[in-house]
Amino acid sequence: MIIEPKIRGFICTTAHPVGCATNVQRQIDHVQVKGPLDSSRKRVLVIGCSTGYGLASRIVTTFGAGADSVGVSFEKEPTESKTASPGWYNNRAFEKRAKAAGRTAVTVEGDAFSDTIKADTIAQIREHLGQVDLVVYSLASPVRTDPETGTVYRSAIKPMHSVVHSKTLNTSTGEVSEVEVQPATDEEAEATVKVMGGEDWERWIAALSKAGVLADDFTTLNYTYLGSELTWPIYHKGTLGHAKADLDRAAAAIREAHGPESAFVVALKAVVTQASSAIPVVPLYGTLLLRVMDEMGLEEGCIEHIDRLFRVKLQKPVALDDDHRVRVDDWELSDTVQKEMTTRWDKLSTDTLPNLGDLERHREEFLKLFGFGIGGVDYSADVDPRTIG
Repeated sequence: MIIEPKIRGFICTTAHPVGCATNVQRQIDHVQVKGPLDSSRKRVLVIGCSTGYGLASRIVTTFGAGADSVGVSFEKEPTESKTASPGWYNNRAFEKRAKAAGRTAVTVEGDAFSDTIKADTIAQIREHLGQVDLVVYSLASPVRTDPETGTVYRSAIKPMHSVVHSKTLNTSTGEVSEVEVQPATDEEAEATVKVMGGEDWERWIAALSKAGVLADDFTTLNYTYLGSELTWPIYHKGTLGHAKADLDRAAAAIREAHGPESAFVVALKAVVTQASSAIPVVPLYGTLLLRVMDEMGLEEGCIEHIDRLFRVKLQKPVALDDDHRVRVDDWELSDTVQKEMTTRWDKLSTDTLPNLGDLERHREEFLKLFGFGIGGVDYSADVDPRTIG
């Protein structure tokens, strides 16, 4: 079948197996060109491994540091007539290339919030790695079922306490307009913490520790985004920020139990993701950021950003901010970048967006998440959706 992108709202319902595999290979190429990475972390677990920062983390540690890995992600398999989720293709492409390089690469696919998948993952670690010395938690999901109570929690991306008025972008039409977002209820705010806060991270570390598959000197990382003042009303000061603050609590609890170097929250830069495309204000900010950081020679995609995290920011002694976080968002939040962002933000309209931001690149980066728009791929070719590239 000829596989084309089918966009519905903020999601793409198709993925291209060859495009996804090519995208994985290009990220591997980037790491290998940079050369070997100095890291003692050779046995890695990545929770949320199939796309974005999680996939980049697995690639950097494997092809930069020579690590073996177990990954966890929730995916949709392909059929004869329907494509898989992009993460399914990414996982297969990564495994194929890692094994060709002589590395162990095992992926557990299912609900990472569940106790069943935690148990399955522990079994795979025991069989293939023995123990892990690095655990990366990069899970992104709008829904979580509490394994103890069976309660289903759904996150709500809203401000806290008061109505927010701001500019937003329709990425399909390119229209810049004003949006009014009502504040979250207390129940919505707490549900967002349940989904996106640190509780499941703590449960993973507790389960791994109890099973004896954590190395004595292990480190765990949890990725977060803080953002600039332009997005704070919706993000940092909204329900998402409320949930992300819970990560700091969880990190402190893990350090209390396992030592001062055991857990770090890592603040990363804004990149184009499927999740971020659904957040009011954020796509407009991202469109602007792409242009500004590119003009300043500072733009990084997921693989470049995570490569810098491991090559620079995690080298000892690890520099931390006042809240014990590792900051890799330093380029995005630099005074130079944010001053230019604020200047352009004030001038934004539908008419000025083409000159101030880069909507076309934002659209391109979105499609690349699903394996489309990748150079060197013949999208007119007949492809079996079950192809492993």
